[in-house]
Amino acid sequence: MKVKDCMCGEVCCVKPETKINEVAKLMEKNHIGCVPVCNDQNCLVGVITDRDITLRCTACDKDAKNTIASDIMTCNVCTCNENDNISDAERKMSDNQIRRIPVVDNNKVIGILTLGDLANYNKEIGQNEVCNTIENICECGGQAKNNC
Repeated sequence: MKVKDCMCGEVCCVKPETKINEVAKLMEKNHIGCVPVCNDQNCLVGVITDRDITLRCTACDKDAKNTIASDIMTCNVCTCNENDNISDAERKMSDNQIRRIPVVDNNKVIGILTLGDLANYNKEIGQNEVCNTIENICECGGQAKNNC
């Protein structure tokens, strides 16, 4: 099975200068927890998750109305291609402990693959494989970072 067979093709993106409160409103409106950050050429430059907003903005006493996406986004983004085998994308998600992975073509976001997508296709992918991916992603190791 290929990534394109189970990814979500409709992705909300923001610009690096988008205010965090606007990113949060976009997440709430669309019921999503991750937003790719794209430059003026629509190339991926980062991602922001709901957890990033909590830990890198709110917990650090930053004002969400004045903080911009580029201030708290994750820059070194792990991505996959729509023609990758789903097992390769799962491996990237497991190895990097990420719940969502942008799908890119020439560094332009064309979709996103989430744990929910994997769960929806667990019969086709293999329930054991999906369960192992979830287990690997959720394995904490007891370490936490302070990024303030």
